[in-house]
Amino acid sequence: MAKASVRSQRWVVKVGSKMVCDGGPLLMRAWMQQVSELRKKHKVEVIWVSSGAIAWATERTDFKAAQRTLPQKQALSAIGQPLIMDQYNLALQATDLLGSQVLLTAGDMKDKVRRQNLQNVLKELLRWEVIPILNENDAVSTAEIQFGDNDALASQVAVMMKASRLILMTDVDGLYDRDPNNNPDAQLIHYRKKLGSKEMKMAHPKVKSKVGTGGMYSKLLAAERASKAGIVTHMVRGDIPRNLLQIANGQAIGTQVGGHAPE
Repeated sequence: MAKASVRSQRWVVKVGSKMVCDGGPLLMRAWMQQVSELRKKHKVEVIWVSSGAIAWATERTDFKAAQRTLPQKQALSAIGQPLIMDQYNLALQATDLLGSQVLLTAGDMKDKVRRQNLQNVLKELLRWEVIPILNENDAVSTAEIQFGDNDALASQVAVMMKASRLILMTDVDGLYDRDPNNNPDAQLIHYRKKLGSKEMKMAHPKVKSKVGTGGMYSKLLAAERASKAGIVTHMVRGDIPRNLLQIANGQAIGTQVGGHAPE
């Protein structure tokens, strides 16, 4: 009797601006090597959500002002987005993969026709074994049509695309029971079946990255949204070697919300 084919899993992986900028091309290549191995060995298809366009443009231009107007942010995004895609394309080519760029606003998710079009194109790209690389379309976004941050974007895409896992890669190891910057005895929380008010209080909503727009609070909100749809969320440090493959192998890494407790 012929063996039944293994059904593919679908993951949404989001990486933050600090990881993208600090890790640069070498880390991007390491990520894409893992994406290739996830597909070949674990039957996992990946939708990639990447921050970093504005931060990348800031590093490449003379514009260093901390306070920016909306048009200035939009202009920086327009500069940074092709620069960051150049690096992703090089990383993808090194692993014999093909990528695609999809830029979104929150309005694309709210409008039924545009939402359906987005679902259709993402499904087709995955069927062609092309890696969709998503980002908020900051060059045209305004306060009324912003996701808020890419953690929110990633969680909404995960729910829309019926993903099995949402991976949020950041510059910290995961969720701690106390602020590790001020408490050397802080312990990493490896697993929660679900999030409650206790966990949400551990991450203050005003604490954000100096480079990105999110923070641990936004990741908890994303995990909470995903959990309601039955999606397992992992919050992991983005530069840990083979972190995605460790997740695929069921190893304990970072903080997992939902699903069975890791080994």
